Amino acid sequence: MALVDFSLREKTGILCLNRPEKQNSLNRELMQELMGGIDALVAQDAHVLVLRAAPGTKVWSAGHDINELPEPRRDPLSYFDTLETLLRKVQDCPMPVIAMVEGSVWGGACDLCFSCDIVLAAQGSTFAMTPAKIGIPYNASGLIHFTNLIGLNKAKEMFFTAQPVPVEDAWNNGFVNHVLPASELEAFTMRMADTIAKNAPLAVRALKAEFRLLMRGHSIDAETAERIQAIRREVYDSDDYAEGIRAFQEKRPPRFRGK
Repeated sequence: MALVDFSLREKTGILCLNRPEKQNSLNRELMQELMGGIDALVAQDAHVLVLRAAPGTKVWSAGHDINELPEPRRDPLSYFDTLETLLRKVQDCPMPVIAMVEGSVWGGACDLCFSCDIVLAAQGSTFAMTPAKIGIPYNASGLIHFTNLIGLNKAKEMFFTAQPVPVEDAWNNGFVNHVLPASELEAFTMRMADTIAKNAPLAVRALKAEFRLLMRGHSIDAETAERIQAIRREVYDSDDYAEGIRAFQEKRPPRFRGK
């Protein structure tokens, strides 16, 4: 069974997460299907993409499949890992990508959602960045992405607490474009997609590329980059990282010792 269903509706490509038995958690197979679906819809001349889950879902996605995280002493979010490759694929997709969200969004799926260009969400949806619950040192590109999106202090709160952010707060902080009743979400999303698709495709693609390039306006020196990597390495080499993964697999609260 496909883990991602994709289809083309006039000039709107639709990618639907389809791993309900695992709450649409992002394993390698699903992420590779997502990337393949993006390529296929680009080849079919879609002008806009919609990323969604099935109607009525309680969990849009539970995030990165923890069972596929690497063992301690290996970076869980290195440049060529599948999740990082997928996030860049969405950000660099030539046409706009709309995240249509219903239910809760966790961890890496939250980063996936906010890698999209527009986020439309149903009332009652929540967003949580949870690496601190498991002991994962998030990477610098992800932190810069969230800081650009919601500001430094809100990004800190989201990562430090690892608590779900209600959709109304997400809208107030500017990382959700519209909040709608669940019964109106799909129709509203498709109307917006149709509106975008009717505009000049080359102009829209150029605008997306410009926004992407302008958001790369951060530069750090080589010493700072090395220091960041060293800080992260201390975490994924730690006993706490191994404990976080074990606790998740054993379905128990982690017992972190700060070592």
